Amino acid sequence: MTRVLLGVRGLATQEAVERVINALKTIKGVADIVNPHPGQLEVNFDPTQATVMDLLRAVRSQGFLAGML
Repeated sequence: MTRVLLGVRGLATQEAVERVINALKTIKGVADIVNPHPGQLEVNFDPTQATVMDLLRAVRSQGFLAGML
């Protein structure tokens, strides 16, 4: 497993956090997602099944800007 910390702009509400987490969970290989601080998501995933770009695309598909921290 690989862990990546994503910074996500606009995660101001719990609804927004849940929406992005649900989008990330649809990616094959994503094992666990934690919201340690406002605007951040820690994602544990299998790098043989998904890439960081896959994660960023899923966040962006929900209307948020994201990048690695």
